This record gives sequence, C-alpha cells and structure tokens, in this order.
Amino acid sequence: MAGYQDLVVWQKAMDVVVLVYELTAKFPKDEIFGLVSQMRRAAVSIASNIAEGQGRRTQNEFNHFLGIANGSKAELETQLQLCERIKYVVREDIELVLNLLDDIGRMIYGLQGKLR
Repeated sequence: MAGYQDLVVWQKAMDVVVLVYELTAKFPKDEIFGLVSQMRRAAVSIASNIAEGQGRRTQNEFNHFLGIANGSKAELETQLQLCERIKYVVREDIELVLNLLDDIGRMIYGLQGKLR
C-alpha cells in the first residue's frame, strides 16, 4: 500500500484543514477558544487519523483509525451546520468544505471495505 501522503483521501482531508483555518479566521474573536478551536481540531483529526492508521502495522488498526477519522468528519459537518444556523457563515461559505467532507466519507467507506 502507498504511503499516507499518496492517499487521495488524506490529500482531500489536508485541503479541508486549510479551508477550515481560513474560514474560522473570520469568526468573532470570542469564539477562538470555542467553535474555532473545536473545528480546527476536528479538521486536523481527520487527516491525522488517516495518516496514523495507514502507518500502523495491521489492516484492523488502519480500519479503526479510519473510523475515528469518519467520526471527526461528522463532528466537523455538525459544527459547520451550527455555524450556518447561528449566522457565522452562509451556505456558500461552507459548500466546498461540505462537498470535500462528503467525498472523504465515501473514500473512507471504500477503504474500510477493502480492509475487511
């Protein structure tokens, strides 16, 4: 199997991290330790868990970390939807991130199928 940096799912996850950092830089300063911090950690967690899982010794371990990455993906989707509801962003601001997260979810599911 290729290194984690060769995985398209990891590359897309890294794109999400950059977009989330850019998006949250515009949030109110009083959110720096709230939503901003949570969203950035969730985004980083997706890419980090894909990388860590790929670096583990067994396919079962990789599958486990892909599950964690998928959970972080769902967490970030929820936080983005919350930001839209409280009017920190409009749908157009988050559409690209949501589309990437949807791609990542499908890719994780596909990878997990191959590992079973």
